[in-house]
Amino acid sequence: MARNVLGEKLQPCSEDPLTGYFRDGCCRSGAGDLGVHVVCAEMTDEFLAFSAERGNDLGTPNPESGFPGLRAGQRWCLCARRWQEALEAGVPPPVILEATSIAVLEWVAMGDLLSHSVDSRR
Repeated sequence: MARNVLGEKLQPCSEDPLTGYFRDGCCRSGAGDLGVHVVCAEMTDEFLAFSAERGNDLGTPNPESGFPGLRAGQRWCLCARRWQEALEAGVPPPVILEATSIAVLEWVAMGDLLSHSVDSRR
């Protein structure tokens, strides 16, 4: 069973839009996931602009790949390193701890996740 950073069962991040490396709604990683998509984050306009500047435009739909494009307020599984980059740039999107894989702790400090977390029960 996949675990979150709190040591509990990993909860889904988003089913609308459907996220996750395996497109099952959960931020789990596996063989072939070079980006390590394990951070469940709530998008912000600032982060979306930052990501686009870094070459990963998450705001623009890509119908060929079934990607709807994201808006502020939506949740998405982010790469651990991209979230850390955003933190260092001062624009980390809020994290949903219950839906963030424990695997992220190889790249991101738990204290940073805690200080940028939001309540998942909204």
